[in-house]
Amino acid sequence: MSAAAFFCILTSYYIIRPVRDQLSGAVGSVSLPLFYGATFIAMLALTPLFGMLVARFRRDRLVAWSYSFFVLCMLAFVPAFMAQDRIGARELGVVFFVWSSVFNLFVVSLFWSFMADIWSSLQARRLFSMVALGGTAGAMAGPTITSLLVERIGVAPLLVVSAALLGLALWLMLRISRLIGLKRPARDEDQAIGGSLWAGIKQTLTHPFLRNMALLMLLSDGIGTIAYALVADYAKAHFVSNADRTAFYAHMDLAINVTAGLMQVTLTRWLLVRAGAVWGLMVTSVVNVALMLMLAWFGSGEVRLFGIGLSLLALVQVGTRAMAYGMAKPASDALYTRVAREARYKGKNFVETTVWRLGDLLVTSGLSALRAAGITVTATAALAAGLSSVAVYVARQAGRAPDLAPDEPAPDGAEPAR
Repeated sequence: MSAAAFFCILTSYYIIRPVRDQLSGAVGSVSLPLFYGATFIAMLALTPLFGMLVARFRRDRLVAWSYSFFVLCMLAFVPAFMAQDRIGARELGVVFFVWSSVFNLFVVSLFWSFMADIWSSLQARRLFSMVALGGTAGAMAGPTITSLLVERIGVAPLLVVSAALLGLALWLMLRISRLIGLKRPARDEDQAIGGSLWAGIKQTLTHPFLRNMALLMLLSDGIGTIAYALVADYAKAHFVSNADRTAFYAHMDLAINVTAGLMQVTLTRWLLVRAGAVWGLMVTSVVNVALMLMLAWFGSGEVRLFGIGLSLLALVQVGTRAMAYGMAKPASDALYTRVAREARYKGKNFVETTVWRLGDLLVTSGLSALRAAGITVTATAALAAGLSSVAVYVARQAGRAPDLAPDEPAPDGAEPAR
């Protein structure tokens, strides 16, 4: 049921992701600092609101209120997309980019906080790659649905399909919460957490583990954001219509998630169980170093693979995001099972929403400054390779943080129940 819920969440998101990306592709990377800046401000404003919800509501009500809000918002965007040409891609793009980014980060972060709340550390290392695989299947289904339907029904009706899938995910998560309540009727984990509205920010500044995870988020996400911005310029130069850009991003998302799914059923689960979750973060950073060095060496032109010409930028985007979702995400969420509940919800949410978008804002603004200074794509990629090297060390420090609870050794028999 956890995997099925994550399947619905990511199918819902990956239906609207190409819709969002065709708006950024319509204006190019020059507008991305505006998009990310507005998103960062929205995240910062929502942090105390989310802290209030976590402090006051039980787990099932927290999920119900949060997911219902995004379902209603998605339906409200339908008439706006029906009038996209009159509103303008830039104007609609700012609003929808901010909302869809908030949707992605809050909905997915809340799901994994929920997962960290119901599984033990050992169970997480064994099962989170499989739960993530359900999401990867959804991330493949979403672009496929978009590619099949966008030419037939248009962009706006896709939002209705996405809203229905998110509603189904909400039903599954509430069902899981009820089943957990029946098995563990008097556990503190089911109750409201309480505490300060600003605890997520305070914990990130004062807790070694969260502080390292925030720094790792800035370093690692910067690589993906650089690739995303360069691909946005590529899409603007090579595709004219909204439908063509949407199809391009959908095909790229499909390639990313096929790669991530293969990793989740092979290397990721083996690595997390045998070596520990922190190794998933370190290996991801090492691969990012290699991808950025490849881009620095060969440039941003096209390469031929099996006789097909492909953009090297698109290949780097596929590689960085496949590692992020196929390995780094299950690894980091497994580590969060070893912190206190308040940090699991509030601190984790702050790192994975506000800090993430702060990184996006810093990177896209930095790219604009580098471009104005005449810095080439290859030099930018070399700089990114250096940042990824630092991320390897930061990931290692996060796994050794003194505020992490001891990890569970793998028993010979059954898994321990939390």
